[in-house]
Amino acid sequence: MATTGNYSIPSRTRSGLGKTATIVAVACMIGVLFAGSTIATPLYVIYKQQFGFSQITLTLIYAAWLAELIDDKERSRATVIATMANFTGLGVGALVAGMLAEYVAQPLRTPFVAYLAALVVVAALLAFARETVARPQGIAGISVRPRAGVPASIRSRFVAPAVTGFGAMALVAFFAALAPSVLALDLHETSHAVAGAIFLELAAVVALIIALTRTLSSRTAMLWSLGLMLPSLALLVTAQLTQSMAAMVAATAVCGMAAGLGYRGSLQVVNQIAPDDRRAEVISTYFICCFLGNALPVIGIGVLSSLTSSTVASLVFAVTIAAFAVIALVFGLKYEAT
Repeated sequence: MATTGNYSIPSRTRSGLGKTATIVAVACMIGVLFAGSTIATPLYVIYKQQFGFSQITLTLIYAAWLAELIDDKERSRATVIATMANFTGLGVGALVAGMLAEYVAQPLRTPFVAYLAALVVVAALLAFARETVARPQGIAGISVRPRAGVPASIRSRFVAPAVTGFGAMALVAFFAALAPSVLALDLHETSHAVAGAIFLELAAVVALIIALTRTLSSRTAMLWSLGLMLPSLALLVTAQLTQSMAAMVAATAVCGMAAGLGYRGSLQVVNQIAPDDRRAEVISTYFICCFLGNALPVIGIGVLSSLTSSTVASLVFAVTIAAFAVIALVFGLKYEAT
């Protein structure tokens, strides 16, 4: 429903889209917005070559480009649609940018021009989408004061989902920020299109695993994720040591499964254990853990890569995340969500 001054205009007077079409338009909007956060993924190698960026510079650039848009509450179908659109956009953005960088002129400009064009199309669709709020609240009534915290009564149960979210996002961040460099340096694969395709594989697996495991309990999904992190990390290191593209593809698939189950399961567990009167604070703390997982490990890998080698850095990354996964498994098995 649109508003003009103090009056509300029924959505049907301005909307040419039905309910299903509006859902599709909003899903496209989510996908396009998140595609923007991975456009640079296949371009990092070009930045490194043209501007002389080191591995740590690239990872700091990625860490600064965090713009996650995650709802506070898990709402079954809506969350599945939003999350699938989220990760599909991440994957498609990386693939399209990689293909444009590989086969079209001006690789550092063309992907962003294409992205702006996609934004225009989505904005046009949303202009005809249905409004779901009858009386939108003014900006003055919105509090932007940050609130984060975990009540003492649930801290032991909070450890497992928080660490799971950290690990799941660390896996996604590794592929977004460092996989192109690993492909180029260790596997000698310099195609930007291939770099984009690898991240598309990861994002597609994450989206599919979330959609296909909707009936799986949140705690089971979280524990399966923690168990899958160990073989996924082993495959990732194996791919670098053996310079095997097949191992890299397999590692990407297993990492995607671990990240998808981990994000979906841990978020639901946090929602289950959070007291109603402090839910926003607990969820905010959980997302802080996710953001730290997105940034800190890849920055550490960048520093170690500059001081040693990418293989040594990946080994340290694998051991660190594996240790966190084991700790989370212990807490997850010991403490029930309810």
